[in-house]
Amino acid sequence: MNPTESSPTSESHRRTLWEITRGQRVRYVAAIVVMAVGTIFLLLVPYILKVTLDAIAEQRAGLRDVLIPAALAIVGCHALHGLFTYLRGRWSAQASEGIIRQLRHELFAHLERLPCSYHDTADTGDLVQRCSSDVETLRVFLSAQIVEIARVSLFLLVAIPIMLWQNLWMSALSLALFPLIITFALLFFRKVRSLFEKVDEAEARMTTTLQENLTGIRVVRAFAQQDHETRKFGGRNDEFRDLEYRLFISLANYWTFSDIIVFAQIGLVLIGGAYYVQQGAISLGTWMLFFWLLRTIIWPVRHFGRVLADAGKASVSIGRIREILAVPPESEEPRPEQPVAGDIEVRNLTFSYGRNQPALRDLSLTIREGETVALLGPPGAGKSTLVNLLVRLYDYGDDSTIRIGGRELKTINRSAVREAFGMVLQDPFLYSKTVRENVMLGHSSAADHEVEESARSADIHDNIVEFEHGYDTMVGERGVTLSGGQRQRLAIARALLKDPQFLVLDDSLSAVDTKTEARIFEALARRRGRHTTILIAHRLSSTRLADRIFVIDHGRLIQEGTHDDLIAADGPYARLWAIQGRLDEEIQHDVAQSSGSGSLS
Repeated sequence: MNPTESSPTSESHRRTLWEITRGQRVRYVAAIVVMAVGTIFLLLVPYILKVTLDAIAEQRAGLRDVLIPAALAIVGCHALHGLFTYLRGRWSAQASEGIIRQLRHELFAHLERLPCSYHDTADTGDLVQRCSSDVETLRVFLSAQIVEIARVSLFLLVAIPIMLWQNLWMSALSLALFPLIITFALLFFRKVRSLFEKVDEAEARMTTTLQENLTGIRVVRAFAQQDHETRKFGGRNDEFRDLEYRLFISLANYWTFSDIIVFAQIGLVLIGGAYYVQQGAISLGTWMLFFWLLRTIIWPVRHFGRVLADAGKASVSIGRIREILAVPPESEEPRPEQPVAGDIEVRNLTFSYGRNQPALRDLSLTIREGETVALLGPPGAGKSTLVNLLVRLYDYGDDSTIRIGGRELKTINRSAVREAFGMVLQDPFLYSKTVRENVMLGHSSAADHEVEESARSADIHDNIVEFEHGYDTMVGERGVTLSGGQRQRLAIARALLKDPQFLVLDDSLSAVDTKTEARIFEALARRRGRHTTILIAHRLSSTRLADRIFVIDHGRLIQEGTHDDLIAADGPYARLWAIQGRLDEEIQHDVAQSSGSGSLS
């Protein structure tokens, strides 16, 4: 499933919002309760003012006898309201941060378990956007707006009955424009929600462009494409800016017109209340009560448009996050009691990536336990695809069969299978850590002498000790501070330290010279018979180490045998060996001639 596909329904958003608050609902309830208590103390203030003003107007008590207790009561109410507001903010923040921490962890863990077929089509920048910006949008909504929704609702539930109890006509006058404010907020919400989604998607595209260029900055410079990529990023940046501008214009329109409605409503209460006081229909204190209650509730109601806007953003973010979580992770079978070992038997294996042409076609072969075999063939022949299937990065169809030690591969736990394999790729990935940490990736408890021994076997130890800090030297991102050959040899050391049951070298010696290659093969020869080794090679010198060689072309096995058998047979291996042999002889001859010319001069 592509993460850019359509989002779930709003009902799914609500269910998800309820689900992700699991474990923090008690804190939210506590925050709402203290917020309710604080709101009650806040709403007591206008009632105290009403009683005070009416007492002064009717001269029921002395000025000092009325004002001092009223002032103390108002200060006390505001102090208690402030205390409960602090508790509300603290508990809602704790709840939201706890939810977001768990959500980030869940997202990352889920992405780690998703199949390779998902990551093949997903944009890394878009995934980063969903795990960072969308999660942050949700955090803002959870920390501030959930309790704010309850606060606005409570204001209305408490203040409106008080108004109706005091005076029906003044209540109607005080609430006359509320339907217009709420309708305007709802219309704004409907409009701005789609804008939020477009802004999020535009930001994801901009992030993807940035991520791709930073990752491939050397390729960009090698092809002198800086200006082209700058223009490309500028287009993404302009698109994001234009959508953000439209969003801010919508927000500005909402705040402007809602302010006009709010002040019109306040003006109605002031003018109408003054008229009713003059007519003797209400007292001065009642007028002040309505004015104060209106000021208390109308701004939160007007702010409800912002709450709805944030709810729209959160709704979009939840939908984008949910799209990731809805992708089924790789299934996990029970871990086998016995280690994954034995012969590898491949029968009638056909496999294709999506709707593409099959990468493997009716392939059948057997690799015996402890054997060293070589897979040979042109690029795209299906060699790496076979290895990817062996480590269960992809699953094959029911018409095909792969068995390890007599057990069907699809029935063996994925983690157990991958623990049994050590993979060294042509372009190995190294982390931005020390040399030692990169070597110990597959064996974190290895001793120093074991690390050094594996490095010697990979013919990289002498290079490492020449580094400024030796094995504690930091390797740049993706191993950028090392040469291609050093990266490959470091990856080989990492695989050898793991001491896997099956060692796979996927053209992992392409960046080393022939002498270094020979020394590494000497180390690999010492493993012969103890563990199975699979060599994927283009350089035929690598195949001499193999007990048997499988020649694959267009996903089919076309030749099989030892090096001597295949040389003796008339086939692609013998022809390729003859071509490479002539090339080697010509290169050696040219080098010899060049050396001879140099000595004469």
